[in-house]
Amino acid sequence: MSEDRTVSVEELLNHKDVCGIIDDVSQEIRERRAFVPPLCDVFFTPFTVLEDDDSYEFEIDKETRKQLPHIIGNKVQQVKGVESGDRAVIEAVKHNFSRTRTIGIVFSGGPSPGGHNVIAGLYDAAKKANPANKIIGFYMGPDGIIEGDFVTITRELVDKYRNVGGFSMIKTGRTKIDSTEKMTLSRETCKSLGLDAIVVVGGDDSNTNAAFMAQAMFEDGVQVIGVPKTIDGDIQVKDVNGRILCAMSFGFHTAARSYAKNISDLCSDGSSDVKYWHVCKVMGRVASHLALEVALQTHANMTLIGEDLCNYIDKEKLDKSRAEGTVDYSAYGMTLRHLSRVICKAIMKRAAVGKNYGVIVIPEGLLEFIDEVQVFIIKLNSIIAEYNELHDTDFHTAFPFLEDKREYLRRLVRGIRDTRAAAIWNARDDELFSDIPEFFQEGLLMERDSHGNFQFSQVKTETLLMQMVEDYLEILKEKGQYKIGIDKEYFKKTMTKAGLDPEVIGTAIFRNYCNDPFCLVKEDIFTQKTLKKALAKARVIGEDDKIPAAIAKIYSKSVPKLKVQTYFYGYDGRGGDPTRFDCMYTYNLGMTVFSLVANGATGQMAAIRNLEKHFSHWEPIGIPIAPLMHLEERGGKMSLVLEKSVVDMESNAFRVVKSMRDAWLAANTGEDRYRKPGPIRFTGKSEEERPMTLVLNSISREDLA
Repeated sequence: MSEDRTVSVEELLNHKDVCGIIDDVSQEIRERRAFVPPLCDVFFTPFTVLEDDDSYEFEIDKETRKQLPHIIGNKVQQVKGVESGDRAVIEAVKHNFSRTRTIGIVFSGGPSPGGHNVIAGLYDAAKKANPANKIIGFYMGPDGIIEGDFVTITRELVDKYRNVGGFSMIKTGRTKIDSTEKMTLSRETCKSLGLDAIVVVGGDDSNTNAAFMAQAMFEDGVQVIGVPKTIDGDIQVKDVNGRILCAMSFGFHTAARSYAKNISDLCSDGSSDVKYWHVCKVMGRVASHLALEVALQTHANMTLIGEDLCNYIDKEKLDKSRAEGTVDYSAYGMTLRHLSRVICKAIMKRAAVGKNYGVIVIPEGLLEFIDEVQVFIIKLNSIIAEYNELHDTDFHTAFPFLEDKREYLRRLVRGIRDTRAAAIWNARDDELFSDIPEFFQEGLLMERDSHGNFQFSQVKTETLLMQMVEDYLEILKEKGQYKIGIDKEYFKKTMTKAGLDPEVIGTAIFRNYCNDPFCLVKEDIFTQKTLKKALAKARVIGEDDKIPAAIAKIYSKSVPKLKVQTYFYGYDGRGGDPTRFDCMYTYNLGMTVFSLVANGATGQMAAIRNLEKHFSHWEPIGIPIAPLMHLEERGGKMSLVLEKSVVDMESNAFRVVKSMRDAWLAANTGEDRYRKPGPIRFTGKSEEERPMTLVLNSISREDLA
């Protein structure tokens, strides 16, 4: 009997190889934690000061002056290092810079890769200035400030999360400190903890909130500093003269690379299996920056940019209306129907050269750039907001099902409801609304987010578009216009092998047999019956003969079978471990935050100027938040908010992508032009040093000279 050589579970779990495999910490994370991001030159000095830069100009909203008087006069501030000078002045500056402080930090809104490094940079700078400095993190977003729920940040905690993605260290939340009660509770928290400053890491809404907190806490002596965070890339700051102060919010590069890797894999899959169209929706509710970057990273066959659709003009409609002496306003802006036709055309062009597959990238907020959809959203937002204002119950609670909501809208049309909303929603609206698919009706009537915004991420934009595309392609297929091109050489081999004359049959069934390497079946051949009729007419077969198997095989290959797979890339990208670019960016942002706090700034947003250039040109600055704010409708009322930045149609990046559309569609007999960006690498030197859009947009005429 052989000896039992089975290893016990206890022995197995104690084996060094097994311990390494089941350890919660991978080798990649160990390397990430050990990485020390390079510092901007100014942070190598013993301490820093702030220098106002009056050269930047902003157009200031009068309502901002009224609501934020304490911080509206803030200037752009450059962080400057101090190494020498008058001894008394140096000692005074040093004393102020190094005094003991307690600083709170909070994450607000969705996660964004690099957030932990903002904390790490702030912590390292604070402890370097004075080991007695204390950093506390508020749990679960602004709720932590309101409720006084926090953790003291220690070196052990910081080291655990250095260069690692997510907001797991202190979590995050979407609460806004937007009422007198919440602000009062927040001020009490600051007082009880002896806070000198609060750092708000968030997007446009969160930085808006930071400005109001800075105003409310000004007389308490509590400084408030914002940090630009959003993977959408829609926080980009310029002055009125177009001078760039903040080229991109942090997390954008990581999210774009994450999506690009996944979409690139689908490009490989599509060109391998040659039968799927992969339709990929990426985050970007208001702006299409991520879609634009993904296009550059992957060379997907088709990338829709929402801002481009907004500028679309239907010249045929315009010419027709001018000839009739009228103005057709529907000629301005892309409609859903026309957009679906644009996609159909691209699919048909690739199919004609045998490429019945491809990849389409669309931004999450694409529908926001479609006029007819925008009209529905504006009207429904107003109707829902008015209902919530007039009743004790919420609209979505009162009408939980789609049919309940539809009936309420029908009553508005019939005049049963005597409200302002009755004047908004008319019979034409109701008729058009009834024509769209039910799932999209539900999407348009879904509950708004906490800021009153329509939740585009919850609408299956890709499904809506492709349903319209499939319906129209089916019509074109029945008309014999939508065909898959047949490789002429393959056709000839197949016919010859079957003992048939390829020249005779090719001329009989193809419309372009003599001219092109890929042959398209004639339009009047769209069924087996019409095929048989064409063959009989060419005397290839008799009227009572069967279609030869080889010809039937070729015909079958020419009939398109559109297979669509849809994807939404969102949460996976915002939770990824940051690229080297985002690690460096956020760590230096954290260092910048401390310089702003140590020098008494409040109502400022920490930023890095020249981010679009090589790291050696990066300059830490503070940007005044108040001058960036303007009135905008939110939740049915006008509110001061930080303006979002959309894709500039005149930017280098967009113009490059636009010029490459035909090449990347690759509706020709050549190879596809797909680009493989590869995974996010923390080691090695193959990863680009900054987002491609920033590289392209930084190129000026002088650089080309």
